[in-house]
Amino acid sequence: MTKNILFLSKGDDSASSRYRALQYFPLLQQAGFAAAHTAVSGGVSAYLSALRSAAVADIVVVLRKTFPAPILWLLRRLSDKLVFDFDDAIFCNTDGSPSATRMRRFAATAGACDHILAGNGFLARQAARFNPAVTVIPTCVDARRYSAEAGKPEGMIDLVWIGSRSTRKYLLEALPALRLASASTPRLRLKIIADFDLPDAGLPTLAVPWRSATEANELASAHIGIAPMRDDDWSRGKCALKILQYMASGLPVVSSNVGANAEVVDHGKTGYLVNSDEQWCARLVELAGDADLRHRFGEEGRRRVESDYSVEPVFSRIRSVLDALV
Repeated sequence: MTKNILFLSKGDDSASSRYRALQYFPLLQQAGFAAAHTAVSGGVSAYLSALRSAAVADIVVVLRKTFPAPILWLLRRLSDKLVFDFDDAIFCNTDGSPSATRMRRFAATAGACDHILAGNGFLARQAARFNPAVTVIPTCVDARRYSAEAGKPEGMIDLVWIGSRSTRKYLLEALPALRLASASTPRLRLKIIADFDLPDAGLPTLAVPWRSATEANELASAHIGIAPMRDDDWSRGKCALKILQYMASGLPVVSSNVGANAEVVDHGKTGYLVNSDEQWCARLVELAGDADLRHRFGEEGRRRVESDYSVEPVFSRIRSVLDALV
């Protein structure tokens, strides 16, 4: 018998919608679920539409969103089974500082649900304060989508960073270390796949607008993936998506030794975890000068994603939760 599952999020274009819901729709269909997605943004009419859809679903999954108390109460009343899925530290401010308002809405949402799917261990521990029914479901990628073969520039070593203007601050904070590495290895170039450029970065840059259709090729044509992060609660809530994209593309990774990044990167096997500008510089210079090491790390990273962080193995964990609920 087909079971209806409804995902509610802020929109189709949000990363949480793409990576925590939409990419699973074919597998959900194979598993006997009729999956639908509704964007809950735009005011009262959007809320009413979402509530009507929730009333006829077997499972309602709220993606990374909290609601005003009256809407949450109605959603709980109308939903047979209610699941909260989140992959960011939405209970605090984006600078990592506490937010009483965000925490209150997060606590109410977590407490109202039948089950919670958390993107990493840090998020799971926060949710467990308000609801013991928590399962860690890492954000994953479709490894086949990143298996593009692309030529790499021979005259430069491209350090690639993929992101958006909202996470630009992390890249800016890494620039002193990147300049150090560039001074030692002049062939280094910073490739930015995003919606901005850094013409005053202090090393050569190549800005590439992010597009879903081209991101796999743009990543594959780089040499080293970089993932600078801060050490605060907002950063600890991140789910290492950049790392997974780099590794799925066969790239070695250099990352800040923080949060889920530190869980995904196997130091010395798929890349390096670093704690200072000096370590950033040393590891980037080492990888820039050793093509065999880059290849070895890249191949090991791709294997790790395929076995642990690709759609099929992660979906098997999601399905066990869903089957238990219905």
